[in-house]
Amino acid sequence: MRGDYQHLVDEISAALGAPATLEDRDFVLIAFGAHGGEDDLDVMMDPVRTRSILQRRSTAAVRAWFEAFGIARAQSPLRIPPDPAAGVFKGRICLPVRHRGVVHGYVWLLDDEHLAGLDLSVPYADPRLAQAMETAARIGELLAAEARAGAELGELLREVLAGRPAGRDAASAALREAMGRAADGPLGLVAVAPWALGEGEHGEGDGAPDGIGSALAGQSGVAALCAVPDPLPGAPAALAALVRLRTTSAVAPARMAAERLLRSPRAGAGPARRGTAGLAAPRRGLADLPEAWHEALAAARAAAAEPRLGPVAEWGDIGPYRLLAALPAGAATDTTVRPLLAPAHAELARTAEVFLDCAGQAGRTAAALGIHRQTLYYRLARVEQLTGLDLDEGEGRLLLHMALKAARL
Repeated sequence: MRGDYQHLVDEISAALGAPATLEDRDFVLIAFGAHGGEDDLDVMMDPVRTRSILQRRSTAAVRAWFEAFGIARAQSPLRIPPDPAAGVFKGRICLPVRHRGVVHGYVWLLDDEHLAGLDLSVPYADPRLAQAMETAARIGELLAAEARAGAELGELLREVLAGRPAGRDAASAALREAMGRAADGPLGLVAVAPWALGEGEHGEGDGAPDGIGSALAGQSGVAALCAVPDPLPGAPAALAALVRLRTTSAVAPARMAAERLLRSPRAGAGPARRGTAGLAAPRRGLADLPEAWHEALAAARAAAAEPRLGPVAEWGDIGPYRLLAALPAGAATDTTVRPLLAPAHAELARTAEVFLDCAGQAGRTAAALGIHRQTLYYRLARVEQLTGLDLDEGEGRLLLHMALKAARL
């Protein structure tokens, strides 16, 4: 499928005599075409095009600038001026990639001297533009077909992960049939949370996230994607990605998919809360996917709670959060420790947690916090006063340590 897109983009580049770039409607790069000529260096030095090629997507500022011109509703090519403030130093010609009235992506061309005389007012008057638009329509048909296939797989995956027990076996069998031999091979499951739900992703209808699936499926080994509503406290949804692996000991494809999904504008809940991703322990086959989903969600929660683990955390690396994430929300808040969790005592709570992370070794703790030992001893005494716990006792240490970790979730 990727080769088909590349071939069609090359057709547009040849027809218009200028390099073309194809992105899906979430501005994720699918393919780009080169056009030989003395100006190739200037083309490659364009920062927006270079960033799109190297990072596989455009920035939020670039996206906002282009979308302000109505590209998502455009029926015909558009000429878009530059905007240095958004990092767009050269103008663009946008060919909307549509199928049956729906925009599935965009073909971009630099609006330089090669295209200066191109008349967009009557799109099909210029035979070069007419040919390019016909090719863009073929791309739209391919993207639409891929999106439909991805949606069907996504619906099955969501039913396996979060559906009623009575329907899981049937969904698993259908997913196995659709995936073929890959269904019995090594698989990784990724959870990205929080994830902003799109139209049709509230538990009914289209299970594949808009635009993301078609751009990732052929490039990252992603077999299926779906949005799962209400998987965690405070998260409207999480994204599940089922990733094909070479072996159960090599999770690099799953990690790469997670990192790319985290770059989506739908990952996170605005600037105040960035998304995190969790990787379940790899499985062979589909039988343990519901359990793997709980592991992936727990790892994503741990990554959000403990910055050193994230933004992508693996189930095997999250330590005590493997147990704490299984508890109901709020269940681990102990009344004894609650006074220490007040905002006014944040420094004392951090001191106690670092002390316990360092196995109660005062020298390591003082060095980690950058304080004198006497200061450390004073703070620990205050912790004991607030909680009534004896930090020389193992059970008191364990209770305090788990409660402090749980408070992050």
